[in-house]
Amino acid sequence: MSQVGSQAGDAYVPPLQRTAGQPPPVAAHGGLSYMSFDHHGDAGTAAALEDARKVALSGEEQRLIETIDNTPPGPVATQWGPGFRTYEECLAHIRANGIAAPAGGVALPLRYTVHEHSSYSVVSSNALWHNPAQADLAELLRSTGELAQHRPELYFPQVLRDARRIGEYYPGLSPESPESMDRLGVSLAHLDSKCANFYDAAEVERVFYPEIEKLLLEFFPGATDALVYNHDVFDKDYTGDRTENQDAKNPGVNAQYANIVHNDLNDNSGRVRCRELLTRNLRNFGRTQHYTPAQADEKMSRRFMSINLAKPMETVEQFPFVLCAWPSFADQPYITNYRIYDDRVGETTRFTYRPDHEWYWFPQQTSNEVSMLKCYDSVTDGSVSRWSFHTACIDPEAPATARCRKNVVVRSFVFF
Repeated sequence: MSQVGSQAGDAYVPPLQRTAGQPPPVAAHGGLSYMSFDHHGDAGTAAALEDARKVALSGEEQRLIETIDNTPPGPVATQWGPGFRTYEECLAHIRANGIAAPAGGVALPLRYTVHEHSSYSVVSSNALWHNPAQADLAELLRSTGELAQHRPELYFPQVLRDARRIGEYYPGLSPESPESMDRLGVSLAHLDSKCANFYDAAEVERVFYPEIEKLLLEFFPGATDALVYNHDVFDKDYTGDRTENQDAKNPGVNAQYANIVHNDLNDNSGRVRCRELLTRNLRNFGRTQHYTPAQADEKMSRRFMSINLAKPMETVEQFPFVLCAWPSFADQPYITNYRIYDDRVGETTRFTYRPDHEWYWFPQQTSNEVSMLKCYDSVTDGSVSRWSFHTACIDPEAPATARCRKNVVVRSFVFF
């Protein structure tokens, strides 16, 4: 049974509920949620901006980037082993050292952070970027790379296993089972969707969201409610309008695939995101929620999970979506990245490389296969996976003519 978070004014402050045996996170203020610094209803955004300013002025991240840039050509020595600045360099290392994969798998480069410090990103929609009174701060953050993609990250060699063969690695465990999600944070479902146009946000909400909610309720025994609250569309080759319009519940169409090892939620943001959906309907693309704070606390006093589900529009040939199994990083501290909005501070996580991270993919994932990964679980006693982490990658064995991934990813909460 999870304890209810405390209240500071009208702000919901979640308890930091680490998994039993897990080390403390790499996070600001010892992992305390920025909701603790709420000032007149700003959800701690002013405090987060001040901390982002201090981090930018320290120049630590920029110095690490410059150190990597100034390292002689070849592998970059790190405490976790040799890393590589480019995909091609890492792939050449894999091939030169004969790193092999089991049947259905592939050895390839994956991109990890090499900065073991919490970081800050001010989202492009934040009023900071257009507020003359904050022009100096905006320039500082911009000049130190807060909006840039260039961060202290390197490619490391990893092996992907075929997730359809999970039973070969865990005898008796089917990837198409809730037990796989509980044990590994990864599973597979099937769906023949009636959604005809995944580029039409209104149709996705009207048709696909209810289909996924039904799938989740049927997949997880004991589930009493499922809420799909937003989605993203990925298609590098899309030639139509990609414009995002949050007010119209339209995520746009992403031209880039997130190719950094990460997870969308953590101990704090799993609870905060759930409660702000239930009580404030905040950035909810799905069914409108009308819970009172007391009702939300009661609902969240029982187990709940956040599940991301990815469904291709056609068979995936390139830029597959890949997932890491919980047991291989359950004792590893996550590194918090704070995403600062005008009205909230989101928390995502990154991880440093380990050679024994247990990665899975669904090679040639078809349009009726739905890969599922856990982003958060309120159960903290170690009996189940808390989350998976994930990324996109380039399959070096795909032909040059392989089509880039076209898929829709939905985010959900499942309640028990």
